[in-house]
Amino acid sequence: MSLEKENFLRNKFIGCLQRLDATTKPLWGKMNVQQMIEHFIEVVMVANGKIKMNIVTPADKLPRYREFMMSETPFKENTKSPVLSEEPSPLKYATKQAAIGVLHEELIDFFEVFDKNPSMRTTHPAFGALDLAENVQIMHKHAVHHLKQFGVELYSLD
Repeated sequence: MSLEKENFLRNKFIGCLQRLDATTKPLWGKMNVQQMIEHFIEVVMVANGKIKMNIVTPADKLPRYREFMMSETPFKENTKSPVLSEEPSPLKYATKQAAIGVLHEELIDFFEVFDKNPSMRTTHPAFGALDLAENVQIMHKHAVHHLKQFGVELYSLD
């Protein structure tokens, strides 16, 4: 597992989101900053096993999807999720900061769940059954994608 990516998720991602102005317009896509954060809450809840999902990727395409997942190739702008609707979900939390607080708790829980059960696997709808290292890989790739969506460049993630 990439310790750099794990460290980013544990210690840097939340800070990047806190520094992001809630009124920042996306460079692509329909989500605003808070909708993106709330979307990522659900991403982490899938990874930590709180939200159960079925695999929607056809079995014959899964190896290629997983190869992409484990690569350093970024998601393309406007990549469509196979499980999300065309329109962003309505907001669940009163403020961006409240959503960040929930996301932070879910990230803590994610690492605690895998600390307690290192052999655990959770099901990602596009990439299949993932262990800790695979979840860290795809969550990092996903987080970087959404930060770039709001103008946070890779060099500023350090």
